[in-house]
Amino acid sequence: MGKFPTIRRLIATLTVVVAYSASAHAGERLTLRNGFDICGDHHAEVDGRTRLYLSPGEDNYVEYRSDEIASVELVPDSPATRHSSSNGKSGANSIQTKLSPADLREMLSKAGHEHNLDVDLLASLVKAESGGNARALSPVGAQGLMQLMPATAKGLGVDDSFEPNANVRGGTAYLDAMLTRFHDNLSLALAAYNAGPEAVERYHGIPPYRETQTYVARVIHEFNRRVLAREAEARRATVSSR
Repeated sequence: MGKFPTIRRLIATLTVVVAYSASAHAGERLTLRNGFDICGDHHAEVDGRTRLYLSPGEDNYVEYRSDEIASVELVPDSPATRHSSSNGKSGANSIQTKLSPADLREMLSKAGHEHNLDVDLLASLVKAESGGNARALSPVGAQGLMQLMPATAKGLGVDDSFEPNANVRGGTAYLDAMLTRFHDNLSLALAAYNAGPEAVERYHGIPPYRETQTYVARVIHEFNRRVLAREAEARRATVSSR
C-alpha cells in the first residue's frame, strides 16, 4: 500500500454535480464496461467524451470517456422509476428525485463526521460505484449511490437503497466496518467493499480479480486527485490572504 492522506479526518469539500429527472418518458440507458447501468434522458459526444444528460435540457449531465461505454439503448423509463418501496408507493415518489451538489455534500459530510472518514474518500467511492447516480442499478442488483447489495443493505438497516441519504449512511457504515476489520488499510478495505471481506481474507490481500484490482486503483487515484486539488486550493487561499 502506498502513502495515502489520512482517511479518518473530516474535511468537508465536494463539488460533484448531480441532478436527476423523474420523468417517465423514453430515455436512454448507458451500460458501462464495468457493468454498471446509468439511465438518463439523452446522450451526446462532446470533445471526444460521452455525456449522458439526466434531464431534457443540457445543464445536468454525467460524463465518461467514450471507451468506458459498452452500449447505449433506449428505455421507456429508468429502473429507479419502477422501483417500489416497502409501503407500495412508486420509487419516484418515495425517493429524492433531484439531488443537488449541496445535498450530496451535506450527506457525505454528515456521514463522514459520524464515522470520522474523509469526505473526499466517500466522494471518490461514490464516483466509482455509481457515478453519482442515486438510481444506479448494477446487473447483479447493487443499488444506489454506494451500490449496496440488498442483503448488505438489510444488515445495515437500510430499507430503501434508492433513498440517497439512507444509502450514503449505510455505505459509509460498511466502509468504516471494512477499515476497522482490516486495520485502516485502505486498499484492503476497498477490496473488501467490492469483493467481500471473505475474499480478501482468503487471498491474504487484494483478490486476483481484475474488476476488484481496477476498482481499488480507481478509487485511490480519485481520492489522491481530490486531496491534491484541495491542498492546492488551500495554498492559493493562503497566498491570496497575505
